[in-house]
Amino acid sequence: MSPTESNLPEAATLLTVRGLRKAFGRHEVLKSIDMDVRRGEVVTLIGPSGSGKTTVLRCLNGLEVPDGGIVEFANDLTVDFSLPVPKKQLSSMRDRSAMVFQHYNLFPHKTALENVIEGPVQVQKRPKAEAIEEARELLARVGLADKEGSYPFELSGGQQQRVGIVRALALRPQLLLFDEPTSALDPELVGDVLTVIKELADEGWTMVVVTHELAFAREVADEVIFMADGVVVERGHPDTVLRDPREERTRQFVDRLLNPF
Repeated sequence: MSPTESNLPEAATLLTVRGLRKAFGRHEVLKSIDMDVRRGEVVTLIGPSGSGKTTVLRCLNGLEVPDGGIVEFANDLTVDFSLPVPKKQLSSMRDRSAMVFQHYNLFPHKTALENVIEGPVQVQKRPKAEAIEEARELLARVGLADKEGSYPFELSGGQQQRVGIVRALALRPQLLLFDEPTSALDPELVGDVLTVIKELADEGWTMVVVTHELAFAREVADEVIFMADGVVVERGHPDTVLRDPREERTRQFVDRLLNPF
């Protein structure tokens, strides 16, 4: 399956974020985040726990409503969070992205196939037969054709996460959001999931990925953004940010991940 067809030129900006802010009580999690993501580009967010990376994704997906800032999709939807946001506009923003969660978030009482078709059928109101056919194709694509009738407790962590990826793809989003998709997996299962994500990148899917897998970011990302304390400290090509960072804080973080002992 390839990304949703679009009239955008290949290098056009799909997502523009300006001044994104979010606080929980008195704790300001995002202080003013700017981001541009071009169509077909992979942007990885790295940084210490609590830096705001997951909150960025949740704000882009509408799971959290920002306190301020502007989010623009493909020049046809602009949401200004400094003003009251109509529900229809927020729903339209949510329709443009799909999220893959750190802990899978599958419905435990539904099979793999039922998890995948839930969004297309219940939310997008697509015909059930069409959704089932597409879900089976996607499950086969990630090596889970024989697991469509399995419940989450019958699947390994890697298999559950691949179902989570298929569930996101089935929504036909413009933008895929990954929140540390391998951090809950046993080490021997990480490779299978990263391979699926890399294949999606090779196919031209537009993605924002929160990850601590620096080798993956170096190989797949078009841009790496290092965040700390709710701000962007450094951004740039992986060869720069991960091999020769300009900022000392970035250097310390990368060195700590590469040399934990």
